[in-house]
Amino acid sequence: MATIILDRDGVINHDSIHYIKKPTEWVPLEGSIEAVRILTEAGYFIAVATNQSGLGRNLLDLKQLNAIHDKMSRTIQDAGGRVDLITFCPHLPDAGCDCRKPQLGLLKQIHKTNPLNGDTDWMVGDTASDVAAGQKMGLRSAMVTTGKGQDELDKGTVSRETTPVFGCLKDFAEWVVTTRPI
Repeated sequence: MATIILDRDGVINHDSIHYIKKPTEWVPLEGSIEAVRILTEAGYFIAVATNQSGLGRNLLDLKQLNAIHDKMSRTIQDAGGRVDLITFCPHLPDAGCDCRKPQLGLLKQIHKTNPLNGDTDWMVGDTASDVAAGQKMGLRSAMVTTGKGQDELDKGTVSRETTPVFGCLKDFAEWVVTTRPI
């Protein structure tokens, strides 16, 4: 089954420099829930791969993270979409783990559940580390300018020449289902 891997903060929901620590702080970006519905209806396996260093910083615990993910999943499901798998890295950026993007641990977890295919599958994020992880895994990668995306483009950490760029997740979803149907 073709797969779309989504970063969470800045792609599906508003990001915060203070971290998303509880369900009430999880607020979807405009059009993102509809985007996941569009991708679901097109037949994609939807996975979320998210760095969550707030766990390592003791700003939230697994129970709170699960509650946030439950809210996200319910919101998407209520709109007719689906999240098939959520993977997360709980480590601090300097921990040297193999799961924090741009490392491949989260994507390898997804691959174990639903084998990834570089010809059909996408990684969609708002940071250079999201794009790099997808590319290192041999996937097509796309950038959205929500979240940190525009700043990454302005800094030149992601090239529009090698990475398709979209204003938001809904723009990507509409593009991929019309120009690259599975």
